Amino acid sequence: MDSIATASLASLWDEVSGTQPDPDLWVVIATLVAALAVVVPHGLWRISRNAITIAHEGGHGLVALLTGRTLTGIRLHSDTSGLTVSRGKPYGLGMILTAAAGYTAPPLLGLGGAALLDTGRITLLLWLATFLLVAMLVMIRNAYGALTVFLTGGTFVVVSWLTGPQVQAAFAYAVVWFLLLGGVRPAFELQAKRARGGAGDSDADQLSRLTHVPAGLWLFLFHAVSLCSLLGGGRWLLGV
Repeated sequence: MDSIATASLASLWDEVSGTQPDPDLWVVIATLVAALAVVVPHGLWRISRNAITIAHEGGHGLVALLTGRTLTGIRLHSDTSGLTVSRGKPYGLGMILTAAAGYTAPPLLGLGGAALLDTGRITLLLWLATFLLVAMLVMIRNAYGALTVFLTGGTFVVVSWLTGPQVQAAFAYAVVWFLLLGGVRPAFELQAKRARGGAGDSDADQLSRLTHVPAGLWLFLFHAVSLCSLLGGGRWLLGV
């Protein structure tokens, strides 16, 4: 019995960690266009931005745990804002890294996803994303946030288990393009809000208070990470 279970686990691992064939270039281009279609128009962006908020707050939460802080909860709101609460020293490197992780998480996740797709690991990308969403769901502390993460994770489960390789590949490429492109826009939105005198307690402002580095320089970092991730990840996805 043990040998059968071991063989099954080994087979499952081989399936997850193995490589899958790359989709045709037209599929890659089509998923790029689809991602642009939900990121650029303001009306659709107000809906799709919820997924970027999941990555943003998930980034805060993950880095909080990795730096030894105690993650107490995550809230996602219908206006696409969010809040991640952790306990620990209100200063120091752990707090700085946690605060910096929000705006950088979506593009860096997109870059990591592009690296996996560049090596043909479509199934691994889908399973990793599902695992992260399930782990995040445990820490959600409001109904809207739980519903949003549940539906997003459920989509990954359905695609991973009930669709064929071509659909999985198209979905994976669309998700990564969306993270790369959608990771660029929030930093510009934050910059515009700050120019109008708003967002006084943004991540950039919190980082400024923690480090005594001007918030504008932290905004520059957010822009640099998102744009460099888009350029690098885009090259991997397009195979150039």
